Amino acid sequence: MIQRIQSLYLFIAFLLMGSLFFLPLAIVSTESDLYTVMFDGFYKSYSETVFIQTIPLIILLVVIVALSFVSIFLYKKRIIQMRLNFINIILMLGYAGLLFFYITSFANGKFTEEITSETIHYKIYAAFPFVSAVITYLAIRAIGKDEALVRSIDRIR
Repeated sequence: MIQRIQSLYLFIAFLLMGSLFFLPLAIVSTESDLYTVMFDGFYKSYSETVFIQTIPLIILLVVIVALSFVSIFLYKKRIIQMRLNFINIILMLGYAGLLFFYITSFANGKFTEEITSETIHYKIYAAFPFVSAVITYLAIRAIGKDEALVRSIDRIR
């Protein structure tokens, strides 16, 4: 049911990953300028124009948020809900890895040769995929306990 603890876990994971659409993930400072890393790319000095766009991160974040939202309402199909959440954990960890790869590649000058970074300042929001993965794992454990309870009751009948 929707009032179970796993639904709360999944909703928190949904909120954390959904908040990445609005929050800066890192700031890369170079000799001449600052670049803000958002979910959709690198912005130069908090401007409105995208300096480098990261399409795979956009697609991956949309899929993760959609899976988190859909899995909340699959409470009647617990096995499918557990599998979707396991896939979502893998996607969250892949998102975090891809995000850090993009940031370090940008800082090392792999995208444009004229940019070499002095420092990378990660925001606390960059850890949200890891936190969401742990919360989703807790949801999987709670769903598994519910499934075991339902199977034990069916055995008695």
